[in-house]
Amino acid sequence: MTVLRSDAAPTYEQRLHTLSEASVHQHFDAFLDIDWDAPENAVDPTDARWVLPVHDVLGRTEWYRSLPLEQQVRIGLHRQASITKVGLQFEQILISGLMNYAFSRPNGSAEFRYATHEATEECHHTQMFQEFVNRTGVDVEGGSRFFRGAAAFLPLFARWVPFGFFYGVLAGEEPIDHVQKSVLRAGDDMHPLLRRIMQIHVAEEARHIGFAHQYLQHHAPRLSRAERGVLSLVVPVVMKWLCNEILVPGRRARRELGIPDAVVKEVFWDSPESQKFLRDLFGDVRMLADETGMRGNRAARWLWRRAGIDGRPSRYRGEPASAAA
Repeated sequence: MTVLRSDAAPTYEQRLHTLSEASVHQHFDAFLDIDWDAPENAVDPTDARWVLPVHDVLGRTEWYRSLPLEQQVRIGLHRQASITKVGLQFEQILISGLMNYAFSRPNGSAEFRYATHEATEECHHTQMFQEFVNRTGVDVEGGSRFFRGAAAFLPLFARWVPFGFFYGVLAGEEPIDHVQKSVLRAGDDMHPLLRRIMQIHVAEEARHIGFAHQYLQHHAPRLSRAERGVLSLVVPVVMKWLCNEILVPGRRARRELGIPDAVVKEVFWDSPESQKFLRDLFGDVRMLADETGMRGNRAARWLWRRAGIDGRPSRYRGEPASAAA
């Protein structure tokens, strides 16, 4: 009988079991863990706490800071609702994809168990996000028309090309996780309802991002040379696309809020400051891409640079941008 040494590295299945157990013992319910009707959580569209923080690439611009307070509040609330709505749509695609992937898992699969735990948690996130959007009173559409149209087909890639799908998962999760962590670390005077939503989301997304990293590291050696070559070209394109869907205001939002085209061009992503912000979002993904061979050829490295998301990889997952500087 083989005895596992106490100092031996845990297997892939053991890591997934740990994640599953964590989901059992530490999870949140959208309507039990947030007191939506508490007076302090009321959404007042004139509340100055909706002013965008300096950690938001739009919120730190001279154009935004020069606006009257009333307009800053209006734009801030709209932007928070819009980002939340596209995050909700992304989570819906993720849930569908996880179910497509889990359908093909055999009996006893550790991947099946964790995928269903994650889908359960993401369902609560969609309820939490939609309730917030509803209470803002802002009728946001979320992602672009193309993104919303592709939503019916994207989950199928979880079955056809699961390795690519889980990189797509990170393309949506890493940027918003990075932004929310930065805001929470700063401790700005933000609305308590938004703070609670971010706290819950960051806590559970840590497991979801961890699962995607574990999955990709485990399955990368099984890729053929051709698969690795094709995927290495797709990954940076998907990363930039989904990042833009989450963070860049859509045409309708820009028109309704009166954001000048010149400001949008500068903020997303022409100015040196915004370019650094964009690179910082993907430090962990660059680390993973190096580990899994997704930046291992000249064409792939050119695409990472062309997309503006190249740079030094993180030394460890979750490394703050200030530590990476």
